[in-house]
Amino acid sequence: MNTDRIYLTGYRGTGKTTVGKLISAQLATECVDLDDVIEQAAGKSIREIFAEGGEELFRNWESRCLGQVAADQARGRVISLGGGAILRDQNRQVIRQTGVCIWLTAGADVIADRLSTDQTTGQRRPALTDLSAVEEIRELLARREPLYRQSADFVLETDQKSPEQLAAEVVAWLSE
Repeated sequence: MNTDRIYLTGYRGTGKTTVGKLISAQLATECVDLDDVIEQAAGKSIREIFAEGGEELFRNWESRCLGQVAADQARGRVISLGGGAILRDQNRQVIRQTGVCIWLTAGADVIADRLSTDQTTGQRRPALTDLSAVEEIRELLARREPLYRQSADFVLETDQKSPEQLAAEVVAWLSE
C-alpha cells in the first residue's frame, strides 16, 4: 500500500478538511486543501471560476492542481479533495498511483444539516443544480457513490463519530 499521499474524498460537508487537519497533526505533516490550491493557482475564488467558465473550467483547474500537488514531494502527505475530484478518470488514476484514498461518507440529511450551519462551504461553493439542497445532495451522491466506492481504499462513516475519532481510525488503519 502506497501511503506517500493520503487523499480524503467524499461529498462536501463530510469532514474532509477537518479530519485531514487532525490526521496531518498526528502524522506531523502538512494538510493540503485542494480548493485552496485551486484558488491560489487561478487567482480567484471557486465561485468566480464557476461564474467565468462553469463546472468544466473548475474541473480543469482541479485536475491541473491535483497533478501538481501529487507530484510535489515537498507538499504535505494529507490532501483534502473537492467532492467531485473523483469524477474524472485522470484524477482517479493520479490518486491511485500516488497514494491511498479514504472516502468519508454521510447520509444526505446529515450533510444538509452540516452545510446549513457551515457558512464557509456554502459561500465558497455554488450549487451544481437547481434542486433544493437535500435533493441536490441525494442526486449527486447517487451519481458519485460508485466512483467514491471505486476510488476508496478505506471508508469512514462520519454520521455518528467525532472528527477526532475519525482521524484516529485513519491513523490506526495506516499503521496496520
